[in-house]
Amino acid sequence: MHLTLSAAAQRLSAASEPQGGIAGWAAGLVETFGGPGAGAAIALENVFPPLPSEVILPLTGFAASQGVLSIASALFWTTLGSVVGAVVLYGVGAVFGRERMHTWWAKLPLVKASDLVRTEAWFARHGTKAVLLGRMVPVFRSLISVPAGVERMPLPVFVALTAAGSLVWNTVLVMAGYLLGDQWDVVGSYVGVVSKVVLALAVVALVGYVTMRVRSRRRGKS
Repeated sequence: MHLTLSAAAQRLSAASEPQGGIAGWAAGLVETFGGPGAGAAIALENVFPPLPSEVILPLTGFAASQGVLSIASALFWTTLGSVVGAVVLYGVGAVFGRERMHTWWAKLPLVKASDLVRTEAWFARHGTKAVLLGRMVPVFRSLISVPAGVERMPLPVFVALTAAGSLVWNTVLVMAGYLLGDQWDVVGSYVGVVSKVVLALAVVALVGYVTMRVRSRRRGKS
């Protein structure tokens, strides 16, 4: 027999203590508003990547296992929240615009206008795959929305790709939390490792890029 909503909320809150309060905040939203609360949490996670989906989604799955909401409601609202958050960042990119991006880029040290042109060309060729698959990569699942807006990817296409990629990501993490029950927080540990690896690779790539540019400029002056 399922727990009452209040009893489920108490268990969710107890499970949140190791998470520094984020899980408790998410548990409160889910317990108070059900599926829309989970959707709101994920919308905010998309706009503010430091809010971890690897905590919010498994916790939502655990809440579903306790009868706080249904799996269908969890997946619908979290996917809707993902799309809403992504569209906000898409809007930021669209408002910023290509011309402003080029103006801002020209003021940066160690970069060339041709670098941005190549990046735009790459996005024109691979943007659909980047948006779809990027929704399943920690950190980049949020960031990929900005260049999509800058490049003015057709909004219906962006929304469809975001919804599809987000549904896959959300289903995996929500179902993991549902099946693991009280051990839902194990999911965050594994996904957290992936997030750190992704960030480390990004830092290495950035350092390599800057080093290459510095050496190129020095050779040009000699």
